Amino acid sequence: MSYLAKPKFHHPALPENTLGYTRRDYEGAISTLCAGCGHDSITAAIVEACFELSIAPHRVAKISGIGCSSKTPTYFLGNSHGFNSVHGRMPSVLTGASLANRDLIYLGVSGDGDSASIGLGQFAHALRRGVNMVYIVENNGVYGLTKGQFSATADDGSTSKQGVVNIDKPIDLTALALQLGASYVARSFSGDKAQLVSLIKGAIEHEGAAFVDVISPCVAFNNHEGSTKSYDYVREHNIAVNRIDVIVGRTPITVDYEPGKLELVQQHDGSWLRLRKLNAEYSVHDRRAAIDFLLEHEAKSEIVTGLLYVASDKDELHADLNTTDTPLNALSQKELCPGMARLEEINASLG
Repeated sequence: MSYLAKPKFHHPALPENTLGYTRRDYEGAISTLCAGCGHDSITAAIVEACFELSIAPHRVAKISGIGCSSKTPTYFLGNSHGFNSVHGRMPSVLTGASLANRDLIYLGVSGDGDSASIGLGQFAHALRRGVNMVYIVENNGVYGLTKGQFSATADDGSTSKQGVVNIDKPIDLTALALQLGASYVARSFSGDKAQLVSLIKGAIEHEGAAFVDVISPCVAFNNHEGSTKSYDYVREHNIAVNRIDVIVGRTPITVDYEPGKLELVQQHDGSWLRLRKLNAEYSVHDRRAAIDFLLEHEAKSEIVTGLLYVASDKDELHADLNTTDTPLNALSQKELCPGMARLEEINASLG
C-alpha cells in the first residue's frame, strides 16, 4: 500500500490563515515512510510554509521523481496538482509544465539519488536556465528504497550500516547549484524546523530558480555511528550562517536590532527576507564567496546551513524567453497558430 487516507475529522477550532485554511488543508495522506524519517519533517515544514504564506492549495503543482523523497508529495498538499515522473526526470517535466502554465507555484521534490546520479544532467540544466521553481532535495546519502547503498552525495570515509567504507568523493549539490547560477541557494537540516520553514517560505516567494538542499537522515540505513548524515552527526557539525524570516508585502518595515546583526533583502515580488547574521563576515550576495565558504568548512567536516546566496538581479526563464503573460494553456487556437502569412514572416526574418 503506497498511502493511507487521513481521517477527515479534526478539532473544530484549528487556527486559520488569511484565506480561511487550516494546516489540515495543506496535508495529504498518512506517511508510510519509516517512523522517524527526516523526510516526514520536511513534509511538515512544507505544510507549515504554505499555511503561513496563505497559499491556496490549487495554485501549487508538485512534481517528483523516484525514491523515498519522491513519495513525499503524497503526504502534503493533497488538493494540489501533482505529477510523479520517472527517475531523474523531474526537472524536465517541471520545466515543461512551467512553460505551459506560468500562473502556478512549482514545487520540485527530489532526492540525492534522483538528482545527483541519474538526474544530474537535468538538475544542472534546470538551474542554469533559471526555471521559476522551488527545487528541494531530501538528502540522506543513501538509496533508501534499495537497502542503503551509498548515493553520490555520501561523504568519502563515511561508513554504511554494514561497515563498508565509502571511497568515492561526494557531489555537493549546494556548491553545484551556486556554480550553475541558481538565484536562491540554501541548505538546511530536517531536524531544524524553524530554519527550514523560513528557507522554504523564502524560496516560494523568490522569482527564479530556488534550490534548497535538506540533510535528511535515513533512520533505517544511515543514522548510525560512522555516518555523516545521521541526526547526531549533523547536530554536532552544523554551522548556521544566518537565521531567516520572510515578510510578505510592500509596506515599509522598521526594525530595531543591534547594528550589523540584521540584514533586510527585498525580493522582486516585494517580499522581504530578514536575515539575522550569525557570521558577521558572511554576505548572501557574493556567489564566489559562498562557494569558498562551503569549501572552507567542508575541509573542517562542518555542514553549513542557512541562506547561502540570493541574487540581487532577476534571472528567470520566462523573462529570458520573453514568453507571453497569458499561460500557453489559456491561449486560443488562433493565438497559438497565427497562420501561414505570419510563419513566412518569421522564416524570412531568420534569413
